[in-house]
Amino acid sequence: MSPPASPAQVLVVDDDDDLRAMVAKLLVRAGMNTLEAASGSEGLRKFYASRPDLVVLDVSMPGMDGFEVLERIRDLSDVPVLLLTARGVEMEKVRGLKSGADDYVTKPFGRQELAARVEALLRRRAEPETGPEVLSDGLVEVDFAQAKALVRGRELSLTPLEFRLLAAFVRNPNQVLSQDQLLELAWSSSSSASREQVKLYVGYLRRKLREAAGVEPLETVRGFGYRYNPGSP
Repeated sequence: MSPPASPAQVLVVDDDDDLRAMVAKLLVRAGMNTLEAASGSEGLRKFYASRPDLVVLDVSMPGMDGFEVLERIRDLSDVPVLLLTARGVEMEKVRGLKSGADDYVTKPFGRQELAARVEALLRRRAEPETGPEVLSDGLVEVDFAQAKALVRGRELSLTPLEFRLLAAFVRNPNQVLSQDQLLELAWSSSSSASREQVKLYVGYLRRKLREAAGVEPLETVRGFGYRYNPGSP
């Protein structure tokens, strides 16, 4: 009989002492272990020392803000990062997603919503990949073990979310995938993201593929979703 899995460790980075303590307490009640950091620089030090399973990261902090912390984290890890953003500041959400955040919650937020999103990100990270470790279709080669994608032999620079989205398309070539299907395939739970995020990320991925390959393999099927065609002229 295999031993029970260890509780996930979550690093909470926020300069607001009360909010940080509330988030940490909420996650402990949900069965997780937590570390706390009151600044971006302290958060990075604890991240390097402990390598947590997930980071809850406030965007608006004095000194080193959340975007800078996220950039440093993404230099060496694809650990899930959930951003805490200000209400109504759309560019914070867009910038965070483009920088490699996996999800965001807008303040003020519901406690159960935050816990559910953290659990969804941890669940997706724990789920084993099925199928071959490498898929190649003549245009794109996806190495799932290394989380790396090549376009005609050249490595493509992708955020973790963009990689999962590309993997969903490569696994389902020439099929129309709806926004809801892509939410399930790339985000794991349609409740932790929106259709606008799908549209945003498909746009980022389309541009990167077009620039790297000189072709347009992602097609918008109006009213239905998107189709990946590796044989597109």
